[in-house]
Amino acid sequence: MKTSAIRPVDLALAMLVVVVWGMNFSVIKVGVSNVPPLLLGALRFILAAFPALLFFHPPKVPLRLYLMYSMTISVAQFAFLFSAIHVGMPSGLASLVLQSQAFFTMFFAVAWLKEHWQANQLAGLMLGAAGLVLIGSAHGLSMPLGGFLLTLAAAVMWACGNIVTRAVGRYAPMNQLAFVVWASAVPPLPFLALSYLFEGPVAMAAAAQKFSLQTLGAVAYLAWVGTLLGYGIWTYLMSRYPASRVSPFSMLVPIVGLTVGWQVFDEALKPIHLAGGSLLMAGLLVNLFGARLFARLQWREGTRTV
Repeated sequence: MKTSAIRPVDLALAMLVVVVWGMNFSVIKVGVSNVPPLLLGALRFILAAFPALLFFHPPKVPLRLYLMYSMTISVAQFAFLFSAIHVGMPSGLASLVLQSQAFFTMFFAVAWLKEHWQANQLAGLMLGAAGLVLIGSAHGLSMPLGGFLLTLAAAVMWACGNIVTRAVGRYAPMNQLAFVVWASAVPPLPFLALSYLFEGPVAMAAAAQKFSLQTLGAVAYLAWVGTLLGYGIWTYLMSRYPASRVSPFSMLVPIVGLTVGWQVFDEALKPIHLAGGSLLMAGLLVNLFGARLFARLQWREGTRTV
């Protein structure tokens, strides 16, 4: 049974997820400095799936949904994101731009699920789009345009995965963490094939030869901390509380990502990045809370006219 008030211990768990996911982007930057991005994706999901598969029974979900979820939210999203950071996209800025997935999800929900936009969603979309235009217009040495576009592509793939997740949700009740674990068994082979085709066997062999404890730590963090621990806690919170109480915590992830990127890699943002990021976050806030605010304002206007 879901409750509305979040217990202090669960609030602490939510903040732990924010920190874990916010640090993910800097860890990715460490990983791609030693391992080609597509090969890094393969290693991440190999560790995420094994040996965790031994401890979970596969949920009874059609195989096509396992494949669709894995190829969108796992393979495509992280292939683009890892490649973006590899070509020079600042890790903190990547954590911010990736949040545009919320707006792409809105587009796909209208196109594929026949949902309808509300006024607050359209307003939030316009604010978010203006923020992305500002961020994209500031490309240069501090942010390559290719890295920005690859991060946007990652956001699009995350949004596609969100639509697939809606379909997976029809098979509740089920262990969502078990689904994530078993879905993690799909990406290694596509990632290895992509790495062989685009990065080449020479680069793969070179990465294996210079594999270090630092690289192992980065892969282990992405697989066990970012994926299993992060999604495990998030799944617990989503099962215990209404989604409207839990989902806003994800908006804190870019704050951690930007802070860690600045402290660890000296990724100082330009004023135009800050302005664009502010507009993007404002759009997300309006999208998330705008309907409630508009309803409250209408109620107040109604009480005044009575």
